[in-house]
Amino acid sequence: MADPRGFLKIRERELAAKRPVALRLMDWREVVDPANPEVVARQASRCMDCGVAFCHQGCPLGNLIPEWNDLTWRGREREALDRLHATNNFPEFTGRACPAPCESACVLGINQDPVTIKQIENSLIDQGFAEGWVVPILPERLSGKTVAIVGSGPAGLAAAQQLTRAGHTVAVYERDERVGGLLSLGIPSFKLEKQLVERRVDQMKQEGTRFRTGIEIGKDMSWSELRRRYDAVVVATGATLPRPLELPGRELAGIHYAMDYLTAQNRAETLGVEPSGALHARGKHVVVIGGGDTGADCVGTAHRQGARSVTNLAIGKRPPTVRSTSQPWPVHPTLFEVSSSHEEGGERRYLASTVEYVADELGKLRGLMVAETGFTEQGREPILGTEHLIDADLVLIAMGFTGPEAIAENGLGVETTKRGALARTADFATAESGVFVAGDAGRGQSLIVWAIAEGRAVAASVDAFLSGAPSVLPSPVGANDRAFA
Repeated sequence: MADPRGFLKIRERELAAKRPVALRLMDWREVVDPANPEVVARQASRCMDCGVAFCHQGCPLGNLIPEWNDLTWRGREREALDRLHATNNFPEFTGRACPAPCESACVLGINQDPVTIKQIENSLIDQGFAEGWVVPILPERLSGKTVAIVGSGPAGLAAAQQLTRAGHTVAVYERDERVGGLLSLGIPSFKLEKQLVERRVDQMKQEGTRFRTGIEIGKDMSWSELRRRYDAVVVATGATLPRPLELPGRELAGIHYAMDYLTAQNRAETLGVEPSGALHARGKHVVVIGGGDTGADCVGTAHRQGARSVTNLAIGKRPPTVRSTSQPWPVHPTLFEVSSSHEEGGERRYLASTVEYVADELGKLRGLMVAETGFTEQGREPILGTEHLIDADLVLIAMGFTGPEAIAENGLGVETTKRGALARTADFATAESGVFVAGDAGRGQSLIVWAIAEGRAVAASVDAFLSGAPSVLPSPVGANDRAFA
């Protein structure tokens, strides 16, 4: 194990410094500076190597956290990275975009601050790429079987890498112009720089995975044709349908879904130009509806675009700063957190229910009518008499996603559940033989770590289907598994 007395000698979490706000608002680079290796080693020494390591269970990937913590503390970072890669295809993504349920489940967190697992993970993979430790892993033999994966987000990429390394010929279809799904077009660069996605895709190309961008299945190629061309198909299209907020005035210009706004900025960075005026925040009063990660991403983007003001609305109560009794360890709790975007300015309002989009005398958006949220037997409702106007030239709806886009093609055999997800069995199979579903398309909106776990698990199911025998590939989760509840 790591230092047996490390958690007694070092009780505080030490995190890498963030770049000064005034500096980071001038560019789109990552907010957090690289961690000092000495700090990383000290934090790794706090790991207790618990007899029952709940961090394993908190992470759906089953990351071998105590093992790579011990190796990191001993200065054996390359071996530590090997242990990390044994369960996680893309630690550079989870280390930056995952809310770290592993840290919530850390046993040390019962009465101390938990180990800085994400920071150690980030440090290992960044060092691995810098030192040339991350190299293509070629299959020992080719199976002669072909697999199509529709969607190049984290679930699709994980499935593709696993199946390619198992010897199958894999083609990933992506309707957008860039590989990565929300990793490339949804998450701002200040959280996940796009070169990190590109270098991992380059590794996959060298391993043999083929990428087909700019092809939308169901439009440019039918699902039936795809099924005829390949021995197996994995649907990993994500949950991309935004949750609407249909209120009076919704037809006004200046009201957009968050992902349209974030995608426009990410595309503009690729082209070296700014987004169009309608999707740019410069000089505008910006209101972001939704208090989650996507809302925070919109806040940070609006700051960098030069918004006149930024207001972030959440319909519910402000979360507590410490665990509530209803969310005891090792449950991943809902806590009040200040993201890097919120550090940069703006206002956060809780118990804020939007009741109307308001236009001026010329029919142009001028604000939101907002009331205080009340709670009744029917749920949350605005309290009459508490309405007030918030100035707004640009409104961004960041209320999450309702599910995947439907596969509207007769005879394919993929149905939807009552919640709108694509129906599948416990091993990710659908009613159509050889067609599987992984990631948010089947689970609904979830975490990046669940997407990668499902990508790895569906690869095992596909491998077993193609070979007609049990797969040796790891299968960390089942389609019906859930996190600590």
